[in-house]
Amino acid sequence: MKFVRFMDQSNEIKFGVLEDTNIRLFDRTFLDSKRQLTDQVIKLEEVRLLAPVEPSKVICVGLNYSLHIKEMKSSLNLKDTEPSKPDDPIVFLKPQTSVIGPGDKIIYPQISQRVDFEAELAAVIGKTIKGVTEEEASNAILGYTCANDVTARDLQQKDGQWTRGKSFDTFCPLGPWVVTDIDPSDLDIQLFLNGEVKQSSNTKYFITPVPRLISFISQVMTLNPGDVVLTGTPEGVGPMQPGDEVVVKIPAIGELGNTIIAEN
Repeated sequence: MKFVRFMDQSNEIKFGVLEDTNIRLFDRTFLDSKRQLTDQVIKLEEVRLLAPVEPSKVICVGLNYSLHIKEMKSSLNLKDTEPSKPDDPIVFLKPQTSVIGPGDKIIYPQISQRVDFEAELAAVIGKTIKGVTEEEASNAILGYTCANDVTARDLQQKDGQWTRGKSFDTFCPLGPWVVTDIDPSDLDIQLFLNGEVKQSSNTKYFITPVPRLISFISQVMTLNPGDVVLTGTPEGVGPMQPGDEVVVKIPAIGELGNTIIAEN
């Protein structure tokens, strides 16, 4: 199923299931286990898709592909002698205010001289969990969507930690919808910048697979319905400029497109 969150022509936020080019509406958010499909149907072309969820937090995983670690060693001041993969997943957060949806604008902040794209698979949590096993973590996943972990690379390097460079408003595009019942362990993932392929890989190259990531994170913090876990980006990250169009494509899910604009 493809769960969608959207704004209709009366500017009301609604939820539904995508059926070909139509949306069949739920009576409430699809995060509510008591949700029911209604008989109301609306055309996809008549709505504005929003970020599919409003997470209380976005938990991100850094350096989850070996080739990405290799390309990032110099920019993150990592030594060549350091291991090719971390002992534990590297976890950081993005705030709720960084989340935008498909078609929304990514704002290039004035204080940064380099803003990078990072295509990622995002897991959407469907129920509250804390301290769960990998099997329990798998069962708690509602579905998956596309994400772009936008990063002010120069500020990340300057600070020596990642919070500022990752947390600007609009730095977490999500969408276009949440897809259920797919295997996250073998998904092609690509990123296009102005129509040119910049990243192309597959989630089979994850260092830490999705269930283990979510189990690991749940040992630290409670995950709530609608929370989002970004699972790491493959090699090929690079800079964007105002006026660029960036598209994250995971064929099993869909495409997430955004354009970049200068602040102010």
